[in-house]
Amino acid sequence: MIKKIILSFIILFSCIKFNVSAQDKVVKKQPEPIVLIKTDLGDIKVKLYNETPIHRDNFLKLASNGKYDGSIFHRVIPQFMIQGGGTNGGTQDIGEQIPAEIRQQFIHKRGALAAARMGDNVNPERKSSGSQFYIVQGRKYTAQDLQMMAQRTGFAYTQEQIDEYVKNGGAPHLDGAYTVFGEVLEGMDVVDKIAAVERNAADKPLQDIKMTMKVLKK
Repeated sequence: MIKKIILSFIILFSCIKFNVSAQDKVVKKQPEPIVLIKTDLGDIKVKLYNETPIHRDNFLKLASNGKYDGSIFHRVIPQFMIQGGGTNGGTQDIGEQIPAEIRQQFIHKRGALAAARMGDNVNPERKSSGSQFYIVQGRKYTAQDLQMMAQRTGFAYTQEQIDEYVKNGGAPHLDGAYTVFGEVLEGMDVVDKIAAVERNAADKPLQDIKMTMKVLKK
């Protein structure tokens, strides 16, 4: 009788373990959503990471509901990034802050899609803006630059990540402090165009660059 009970537990545990493994594989294979950002200077296609589900779902909800349509890129800095996604001239958030989802594997490489936020002094939990995002244009760094930055920030880079910054560039000084939740698939030439427009002392383009969004794949 005891042997039968033990055998039943072993079979049950094996089934549970198998089901968990199967679910893990399904999550890993889940297609990454794709969103098209249409701007006055061209289109940018981005994919959203499933490993940052709160940011992914928030971005998809806003894009699907047309909340970004007509908003502008209100802050652009050459060799750094272009920022948009707010209302009232771009600086006001849509919705409440959302929890940080900072992942070690996602760095601020060229083309990274990340969430803007308030500074650490008023936002120690590093919560993200409810809507504002930025796309990294960046610049190239040397391996020595990355080593010095890692010593200063404590961010542990893999060799692959170092090679990415050396070859393509980015904004590594933001790593570990802001949530990166996607990346550009197509349209980095458009990001470059937006980053190069004339702007005022506050880095706002002199001529509004508006956007609309369309979810291509959920």
